[in-house]
Amino acid sequence: MKKYVIVLIGLLWYMAASLKGDTTVRFHVPAGWPAPVYDFTKNPPSAAKILLGRALFYDPVLSADSTISCTSCHLQYTAFTHVDHTLSHGIKGSIGTRNAPATMNLAWSKLFMWDGAVNHLDVQPLAPIAHPAEMGSSLDSVIFRLQRSTTYKKLFISAFGDSIVTGERLLKSISQFMLTLVSANSKYDQVKNKVPGVAFSLVEEKGYSLFREHCASCHTEPLFTTNSFANNGLAVDTTLNDYGRIRITHAAKDSLLFKIPTLRNVEYSYPYMHDGRFKRLQDVINHYTSGIVQHKTLSPELMRPIVLSADDKVDLLAFLLTLTDKKFLFNPDYSFPKEIFLNPAKE
Repeated sequence: MKKYVIVLIGLLWYMAASLKGDTTVRFHVPAGWPAPVYDFTKNPPSAAKILLGRALFYDPVLSADSTISCTSCHLQYTAFTHVDHTLSHGIKGSIGTRNAPATMNLAWSKLFMWDGAVNHLDVQPLAPIAHPAEMGSSLDSVIFRLQRSTTYKKLFISAFGDSIVTGERLLKSISQFMLTLVSANSKYDQVKNKVPGVAFSLVEEKGYSLFREHCASCHTEPLFTTNSFANNGLAVDTTLNDYGRIRITHAAKDSLLFKIPTLRNVEYSYPYMHDGRFKRLQDVINHYTSGIVQHKTLSPELMRPIVLSADDKVDLLAFLLTLTDKKFLFNPDYSFPKEIFLNPAKE
């Protein structure tokens, strides 16, 4: 006899039948948003797989020395990025070459990483797992460790009907959890959805107008990114010598192009830019008004100066703060799954 259940978890709602005791999941698209680009038919979400992915996301078992987890660089309370240093840190005190991007609304993205090096969310975790300056491990090593864990045997049985750990199952479970990280309940969203009693202040309204005039071509609503790549006029860091997407495509037109980050929860996702060079939002705004460096591949939108008065900058900043979604930042469904284990699984 089939049971039908509806469970609300953040922006996901759970419907339908028990398949081996599991509850299938239907992905909810916020009102007014475009259709996701992620193909859910090839990785149908389920409650048990999401829970497994959540456990893996928080477990340093993914790293070679069991010291680094996904959340080491993608902390929930800071928009799933890190704020205590400019560049990501990995095993044995290693320092990477880029700042971790904020992680949310991934179902609407086709390419991942600052340079688009990864073309599918289901394989994205392989990049940090194998990177020597991040987790420094391998898929085979992680699979071996998980096979020895009683906790994970139970989680895999719940998710897949048996305890067999495979790379495909592991990666798709992590991506299922990451797909749940949808942020769509900021003050901005409430104003757009005409929630009673919620309205922009005069300063926020002015800032919104400035945003639409100067910023929206790249940080397009409602995702506040086009998920494409652009040269935003940064000077090349002479230490890192990072030229962005050209390393992947080897095309001159992609020199100094980096993925356009979402501005959702930007209040909490500092430091900013691919190398974390700016600590404050004010620094970012000042860059666009007085710090643009001319390059052959500079985004056309930045070829003409952006002129903002001191008051304009205050107004623009006020609007950017309306993109903070505290229900997302503090949603217990995205936090460490202490209901599964109090301590991360060990080898």
